[in-house]
Amino acid sequence: MVEAWEIAWEKGYACEQALPDGSWATSPNVRASMRGNRGKDTKPEVRLRKLLHARGLRYRVSTNPVPGLRRTADVVFPGALVAVFVDGCYWHGCPAHYRPSTANSEFWENKIRRNRERDAETTKLLEEAGWRVVRAWEHEDPSQVATKVIELVRG
Repeated sequence: MVEAWEIAWEKGYACEQALPDGSWATSPNVRASMRGNRGKDTKPEVRLRKLLHARGLRYRVSTNPVPGLRRTADVVFPGALVAVFVDGCYWHGCPAHYRPSTANSEFWENKIRRNRERDAETTKLLEEAGWRVVRAWEHEDPSQVATKVIELVRG
């Protein structure tokens, strides 16, 4: 495998890409890593959905609970008006697990702060529209989160 990469580099098939103008990434590798992060179907979301499905619940995935509101919930039960968000510890600033970035720290500090503000605003807007909102951290036990969701949906 190493030899294949060396040959690819020699022949110019693989090369270091320059950062596009205006990119906030500190290096091409950081940019590639960040672009690889999923916006939906993360492992914690999939684990929760499997548990909910196994218990007989049917739901919508990555959809807007309220038409016209540009916010997407991870799992939505339209009939029961329940919206579930599985928040990543880094991206949403988990009090127990979030560790500030050492590179480009000002950018990331502002990004995480804005994410948390948007999360709070989303919860408020959905609740004002009559929805019940469940927010779970990615590190939470999915079976406990599933139990909470099931109680709300079937409640």
